[in-house]
Amino acid sequence: MTDKPNFVLVPDDEPPVPVRTGGMLARLRTMATTAMATVASAPATLLSALGHAEPPAETGTPGRPRLVFAVDATASREPAWAAARQVTDALVKALPGALDVALAVHGGSRVHTFTAFTNDANTLRDQAAGVACQAGMTRLLPILSAGLKRPGVRVVIYIGDVFEESVAQGRRLADAMGAQGTRLIVLHDTADPAARRDGEVFWDLAKRTGGCVLPFDASASGRLRDLLSAVAVYAVGGEKLLRERRGDLPGAIALLDHLGKRR
Repeated sequence: MTDKPNFVLVPDDEPPVPVRTGGMLARLRTMATTAMATVASAPATLLSALGHAEPPAETGTPGRPRLVFAVDATASREPAWAAARQVTDALVKALPGALDVALAVHGGSRVHTFTAFTNDANTLRDQAAGVACQAGMTRLLPILSAGLKRPGVRVVIYIGDVFEESVAQGRRLADAMGAQGTRLIVLHDTADPAARRDGEVFWDLAKRTGGCVLPFDASASGRLRDLLSAVAVYAVGGEKLLRERRGDLPGAIALLDHLGKRR
């Protein structure tokens, strides 16, 4: 299935050419005008559906550190999303009550899911269970942009395979994240050999934020759970807390090793 972009007809600046009433061209112009009027008068909710979802509006200062768990859920990513969906609760179970997590998912060439932040494992698991994969292009950058607008976000962790957006825009967002203290950690799935070409792009973006790139294996759910738990600890207490938890947190050593490679 091939995605096709949404579009609306935009009238020319030049005055219309006179046509005979009842002709084919006249009917086409009438149809175009009607379509534009329909779009212009459509409810805001309908128009927003054509854009990207963002976290719900909120007031006040967050009381806990925040993490955005972002996932590429395009059609080819079903096995990876199935594995990630099973272990989402690891993010909030690592340090109960100490971290708020939002789930952000893109598919169908848009970010269709961006939940409110929660520290409830059951809520996060239920939200993940309701997401299905949709064919389309990747849309990581709108997620990074939305994460920058929310106070308290310390880490954006992203599971994906390819990068299909503007590298220049990605670098600008990554630099802004680094200046704000928000780290990007990418779990890069290279099961498809074509994805390996984008490894350098992900590393470039992650390093600009002070983050890193980790390997992703959809067949190793236990290892994925360990890594997500380690990332949660890192989001709460940085490398200091991560080092303190090396003895009881299997994913801590791997995460520390890859964070060391960013320098």
